Amino acid sequence: MMLFFASGFAAFLIDQLSKWMVVHWMDLARVRAIDVLPPLLNFRYGENRGINFGLLDSDSDLSRWLLIVFSLAISVAVIWWVRRWHRRPIMLICGGLLVGGALGNVLDRLVYGYVLDFLNMSCCGINNPFVFNLADVFIFAGALGLLVFDTGTRRKNAP
Repeated sequence: MMLFFASGFAAFLIDQLSKWMVVHWMDLARVRAIDVLPPLLNFRYGENRGINFGLLDSDSDLSRWLLIVFSLAISVAVIWWVRRWHRRPIMLICGGLLVGGALGNVLDRLVYGYVLDFLNMSCCGINNPFVFNLADVFIFAGALGLLVFDTGTRRKNAP
C-alpha cells in the first residue's frame, strides 16, 4: 500500500503546487488569461462550483458540502477496493492517482468554496471553452487505469 499512498500524495502535491504557481504566483486570478502555447495550451482562470465541465454548478453551500462528502466517499471506496482486492503496482498507482486528485479538489472546496481550474486546451479549429486542473487529469487517468489494468485477478487471501 506504500505505492498507493506515495502516488496519491504525489498527485495531491503536484495538483496543489500547480494551482498555487499558476493562480497565485503567476497571478492568473487577476489577469484571467495567459497564453502558453496557443491554441494547444492556455491558462484561463476558472472557479468550478460543480463537477466536470461545470455540471451541477450551484453556488449553494449544500451542493458544496455534498460534493465534498461524495468525493470523500469515493476516495474511501477506492482505498477499500484497492486494499482488499489488488496488489499489482499499476493498480496501486492508479488508485493513488484517483484518490490524490479527488482530495486535491476537496481541499479547494474546503479552502475556497470551489475548485480552482486553470488549464484550457484547444486544437484543430475547435475552441474549447472549458477549463480543468491537474487533479482532474489524475482522477481521469487513475479511473481509466483502474478499469484498463484490472485483469480480474484477485489477491489470494480475499474471499
